[in-house]
Amino acid sequence: MEAFILSEVEQGVMTITLNRPDRLNSFNDLMHQQLAACLKQAERDDSVRCLLLT
Repeated sequence: MEAFILSEVEQGVMTITLNRPDRLNSFNDLMHQQLAACLKQAERDDSVRCLLLT
C-alpha cells in the first residue's frame, strides 16, 4: 500500500504531509483513510500538542 499521508512527531508538533504530488494532492478514498488513521494516532498520543498539515 502506498503512503499518501506521511507523519512525524517532534517537540509536541505532529507534521502531517500530503504525499500525492502526481495528483496535486487531491484526495481519494485511501488517502482519506490514511489521514483519519493519522488523526486518531495524534488523538491517542499525549505528547502531541499541535498538528501541522502541509
